[in-house]
Amino acid sequence: MSDQVKGIELAKACAKAADEMQAENIQVFDVTGLSTITDFVVLCSGSSMPHLRAIMRDVAGHVIEWHGVKPILSEGNADSRWVVLDYIDVMVHVLHTEMREFYDLESMWAKAKPVEWKGES
Repeated sequence: MSDQVKGIELAKACAKAADEMQAENIQVFDVTGLSTITDFVVLCSGSSMPHLRAIMRDVAGHVIEWHGVKPILSEGNADSRWVVLDYIDVMVHVLHTEMREFYDLESMWAKAKPVEWKGES
């Protein structure tokens, strides 16, 4: 596929890649107009450091394979229990379950439109 993939397609691809690695509680939000730094936010959780590493690795790897797009920045690491993959139009947050509960990012994006990503090819 083209590297000109649109934000929503990229967000769904990130969610699907996380799902393939058994990431937990995957949610995609359209934050257009609510955020000045991105259009879509993908949130997902992992239950251990190796799980977080695997999710991060496979999201980045699958998105490169499927769409030819690399994150411009990867912030954090599995040891910090919160990793962000920045694709400009899409920000993927991979958090340890405890960190996700603590920071409650869903509340921050309460006004965002949820994006359905399951069941699409």
